[in-house]
Amino acid sequence: MLQAGKDWRWLTCKERNRLVLYVESTREELVMPYKTRQLTQAAIEGSCFSLEDAALYEQICHYLSAFSIWSEGEIAVIALHATAAKLHLKPVLAKSWFFKPYQGHIPSTEAIITLNSQKQSGQFLIIECGNDASVCMCLEHQMQLDDNFALSRFETIKVLNDRVNPILINQSQLKRA
Repeated sequence: MLQAGKDWRWLTCKERNRLVLYVESTREELVMPYKTRQLTQAAIEGSCFSLEDAALYEQICHYLSAFSIWSEGEIAVIALHATAAKLHLKPVLAKSWFFKPYQGHIPSTEAIITLNSQKQSGQFLIIECGNDASVCMCLEHQMQLDDNFALSRFETIKVLNDRVNPILINQSQLKRA
């Protein structure tokens, strides 16, 4: 797993209009899909990768590694995007109309869930769960919501919890019992 470092910084790139994770020692950048207008003021001003950031990042990495779906590198990238979204995006209103209500009887107990739009089904990671609605990050390369709107990988959307479907993973894919 990629370990967080003291030289990691959150920056906003004015040219790209995006949040960037910058690693000073290697001069590498991970450009997030989150536009400046979506960011909290603290994120816009820039900051070090804090202890809170590192703890959340490690918690998400640990959770995702329990599934045998992603490589370590993919887990690190997903976790970095989820950390950025959870801690640095402004709150948004729910846009549940894109998704069909869940009709099943098995409650979702995982943070990896399925959302079903009129166009397709896709996997999402719940990054913030409230009593009525959850902020979900798209794990698909692209998720078509309707004829005119799609989410790209790592973009977020807030939905009412009655839209959340449990993910159906074959038990043999899980690393844990």
